Amino acid sequence: MSGTDEIIGVRNLKKSFGKTEILKDISFSVKKGQVLSIIGPSGSGKSTILRCVSQLESVSGGSIEICGLPLVADGVYSDKSLRHEITLKSGLVFQNFNLFPHYSVLQNVVEPQVRVLRKSREEATEKAEELLRRIGLGERMKNYPCELSGGQQQRVSIARALALNPEVLLFDEPTSALDPELTGEILAVIKELASEKMTMVVVTHEMSFARDISTEIIFMDGGVIVEQGKPDDVINHPKTERTKAFLSRFSTV
Repeated sequence: MSGTDEIIGVRNLKKSFGKTEILKDISFSVKKGQVLSIIGPSGSGKSTILRCVSQLESVSGGSIEICGLPLVADGVYSDKSLRHEITLKSGLVFQNFNLFPHYSVLQNVVEPQVRVLRKSREEATEKAEELLRRIGLGERMKNYPCELSGGQQQRVSIARALALNPEVLLFDEPTSALDPELTGEILAVIKELASEKMTMVVVTHEMSFARDISTEIIFMDGGVIVEQGKPDDVINHPKTERTKAFLSRFSTV
């Protein structure tokens, strides 16, 4: 299925909840260093794709490979040990942060390294401090999540994901829970990661951001890929009437 530089390969992916089809025969790939943005209306299946790739949802059919390893092939999952290995290849950044409220900022980034990667606490702390300084939170390490703004909390969640050294970062509407004035700081962090060739899949409703950051954009509606291509083609010169209608509600200046 995969080329040597393919980080994510999705083929004929299907997902249903009861009799309701959420994803209908979805196929795409993401190569190393690429940024794929997935756009579309609420309920189109965007976030469900990320949840299937990150194993938070089971698929109803199709195949997913991560870094050449088969997570699921024709609807049949690999064994538990391989699935665990694949879990470490991707990091998911949630829209609602999902930080541990009883841990400090530093502990939120240290503990996953200790528990998941079996790092020493000293090594994990060094890595956490480095990442937190990098994203501008070096002065807030001892604070707790409730003492931070939403933008700062989301930056902590990005640092936590990066601390596990994933091959690909998955962002599920990373700015949707933020006030508009805080959105910019998160977009800036993601743009910096993109400039460093971090492989990413970003579900977003920020159209101009998707155009500026992406190497490829998918527009979804009704559980299918309606249009896919280069950012300028999809955002500025959409081919389908459905894409045009959706984008007409957004300013991409």
